[in-house]
Amino acid sequence: MTDTPLTASKPPRFRFDRHASTILLLAAIAIYIVLVVALGQTRFLTLDNLVAILGRSITLGITAIGQTFAILVASIDLSVASVISAAAVVTSVVMNGEPSMMLPAILAVLSLGAVVGLINGLVITKLEVNPLIATLGMSLIIQGVLSYYYNNFAGAVPAEFQVFAYGSVGIVPYSLIFMFALAGLAWFVLRFTRFGSDIYSVGGNQDAARLAGIKTARVVIGAHVICSLCAAIAGIYLASRLRSGAPWIGAEGVYDLESIAVVVIGGTVLAGGRGGIWGTMAGVIIFSLIDSIFNVAGVDAFVKQVLRGIIIIAAVAFYAARSQRPVA
Repeated sequence: MTDTPLTASKPPRFRFDRHASTILLLAAIAIYIVLVVALGQTRFLTLDNLVAILGRSITLGITAIGQTFAILVASIDLSVASVISAAAVVTSVVMNGEPSMMLPAILAVLSLGAVVGLINGLVITKLEVNPLIATLGMSLIIQGVLSYYYNNFAGAVPAEFQVFAYGSVGIVPYSLIFMFALAGLAWFVLRFTRFGSDIYSVGGNQDAARLAGIKTARVVIGAHVICSLCAAIAGIYLASRLRSGAPWIGAEGVYDLESIAVVVIGGTVLAGGRGGIWGTMAGVIIFSLIDSIFNVAGVDAFVKQVLRGIIIIAAVAFYAARSQRPVA
């Protein structure tokens, strides 16, 4: 009887592309802590300040959750900023300070978001218009209509509705809880439902997905409906926070480009098929930490914009370069 030598299995190699968002988030946290301690500003290390940092990213976070769905199917949505503006205006105009109009206003805004997403998806899938052009065109249409009818804050939300933005459980705002609950729901859809599986299949290889029997057009349309619905919800939140809506608040926040940036920094590939919600949430927190780092360091507002652009490009380029390396 002969002994068969046992072959030791190799431990799995560390893949940077799978942990990029976590590494970048930890780096941002470390830089923030070191800077605050070095400047003797330890008051910025309190739990209250941490909640405040997260709270500043709620609109971007809700929008980015929807943008993740669009990018995962190898599409993109540049209309989200205009949808946010339209949603905020419709919310405040329909409510007009009346608590009894809160539910009708929310239903109207969600319907608006669903219709915009449906049109975007149909134009992309049926007319075969490039997603950048289709959603940019939709953005211009919405912005043009808003600018024609409104040039300032319009309507008002009742005090009861402002609880959405200003109410809290202890020191944690309702809106922050809502954002993470929405992220959890989106994660569940992507991880455990047939629709979520189809999204990854369509984003990975649309032709192969079609041959496998997946109705690819429906998946892309569904992703865009979710994206626009999230933008509409972000607009509702802004109306609650600002107590009114204005036609420029979406574009002023640059939520279209920033939502794309945080999704990509979070590890979702622009080509589609790879990524996820929690990476996106990490990207949102990274963005918020970067702003806080600049504020603590006293960086000029214009210089801040330049540095943010450089950091975004560098982070995405570094991530892309590492993720494309062959694994030995």
